[in-house]
Amino acid sequence: MSKLVAFTIAIACLSAPSLALAQEGDAAAGKTVFNKCMACHNVDTDKAKVGPSLKGVIGRQPGSVEGYKYSTAMVEFGQGKTWDEALLTTYLPDPKGLVKGTKMSFPGLKKPEDVANVIAYIKTFSAAN
Repeated sequence: MSKLVAFTIAIACLSAPSLALAQEGDAAAGKTVFNKCMACHNVDTDKAKVGPSLKGVIGRQPGSVEGYKYSTAMVEFGQGKTWDEALLTTYLPDPKGLVKGTKMSFPGLKKPEDVANVIAYIKTFSAAN
C-alpha cells in the first residue's frame, strides 16, 4: 500500500468520528439556537405563532399543519416529502433558497453545527416523545 493511500485512509478514519458528532447534534445547544426561531415558532405546544408549530415536525409533511395558511410554494414543496433530519439539514441553512416563494423570512442557520443542534432540540418534541 502506498504511503499516500495509507495516509488518506488514516485521515478518513480520524475524521469520521468528528463528522458523526457534528451530524448528531446537541439538544441543549439546540435550545439556545432555537431562540432565533421562537419569535415565529413554538416547539413545545401545537399553537401557531407567525409560523406553524414545529412540535412533532419530524415525520410530518411540509406545509401540512391543519389551520395554518402556508404559501403555495411551501404546499407544493411538501408534496411527497416528509420532514426528516436530511430534509431539515437541507432546508434550514437557506429556507428561501430551497422553497422559492415561502413566507418564511428567516435567512437560515449558516453554521452546520447550529443546524444539527437545533434539529436535535426539535427532535425532543417529536410525536414519539
